[in-house]
Amino acid sequence: LFAIFAFATCGGYSGGLRLSVDCANKSESDFNIDIAFAYPFRLHQVNFDAPTCEGKRREKLSLVGDFSSSAEFFVTIAVFAFLYSLAATVVYIFFQNKYRENNRGPLIDFIVTVVFSFLWLVSSSAWAKGLSDVKLATDPDEVLLLMSACKQQSNKCLPVRSPVMSSLNTSVVFGFLNFILWAGNIWFVFKETGWHSSGQRHAPDTMEKQSSSYNQGGYNQDSYGPAGGYNQPGSYGQVGEYGQSQSYGQSGPTSFANQI
Repeated sequence: LFAIFAFATCGGYSGGLRLSVDCANKSESDFNIDIAFAYPFRLHQVNFDAPTCEGKRREKLSLVGDFSSSAEFFVTIAVFAFLYSLAATVVYIFFQNKYRENNRGPLIDFIVTVVFSFLWLVSSSAWAKGLSDVKLATDPDEVLLLMSACKQQSNKCLPVRSPVMSSLNTSVVFGFLNFILWAGNIWFVFKETGWHSSGQRHAPDTMEKQSSSYNQGGYNQDSYGPAGGYNQPGSYGQVGEYGQSQSYGQSGPTSFANQI
């Protein structure tokens, strides 16, 4: 949906402006000079006629600039992003098993998502710059400077209507929103890959190895028991197998076992 709004607001744009030239000789004036332009904004191909205020002679002029490259690049990325999103949705719903087979689907999805995130950023930035140039080239005050009649102080040149650029501004906003959407989706696609799963398995294995080495290092409660040789100096009385009193000294349980 975000991709549709992006290319629809840009690729479907058409606008125009209107100028007025009031010559000193009123019969030569033209108060409705309409100039229309549209996507892909090859403004140098937009021609219009303007009075020269020198008899009935009129001059043929054109707007300045060609901004089709940034506009077409932006729309192309938006269209391909829409098509990929549509195809991915079908795969997610109907081909989930094949998508997860050999982990190939998530890896491809991850790479494509990263690429589209980068392309959205580049295309939106390029189109934002292109749009600012389009606004400048279609500014009525700038277009009036192209007319020879407006260079004479005896004539009055005025802008009647400026082009409405709200939909183009919206397209730039949707372009950067698509970048945020795709960039944020990188994490969720990464979780579907084997890289994320292997990272989770590696962490418990590392903790288990550390725990095992910690126990082997000698921290064992049994080392303080009879088998570990924890004895204090001195001799202790002990009753033998036949009820006779026996004793052993500092040698500990080893002497006791021999006496038994």
